[in-house]
Amino acid sequence: MGGRYTIIEDDLSGADIAALLRLHMDEMHQWSPPESVHSLPIERLRAADVAFFAAWDGARLAACGAIKDLDQGHAELKSMRAHPDYRGKGAGRAILEHLLDVARARGCRQVSLETGRPEAFAPARRLYESYGFAPCPPFGSYTDDPFSICMTRML
Repeated sequence: MGGRYTIIEDDLSGADIAALLRLHMDEMHQWSPPESVHSLPIERLRAADVAFFAAWDGARLAACGAIKDLDQGHAELKSMRAHPDYRGKGAGRAILEHLLDVARARGCRQVSLETGRPEAFAPARRLYESYGFAPCPPFGSYTDDPFSICMTRML
């Protein structure tokens, strides 16, 4: 999947990836208080329980996202981010579809995520809802948080 985008598993060593993840973290802190920011730092995205992917449009980074193992049959989406130049151009959808395919290939039965409640996160929530994600109680180490919403879907 991915259409016009080439999606590869990425080792997080490139400058483009680092810049997009810095933008992601900066925006999360702009829209939510520090205790409500659950983005993983680049070092944590390199851990064995996380697989990180990048969507490329030729030589340009279009989007990124990761899948983190939670427990048997349950995975979490992390660090979903489209480059600002690619918002609304299908790059986020391409990464989301790829991550769902990876989850299925790994035998996952459920995929969950945490995203923000402020209006700035509305496009992301709409994307997730369009793929069948629905609000759910906090999972893993998440707790009730007025700036955060957890979502899940079965595969």
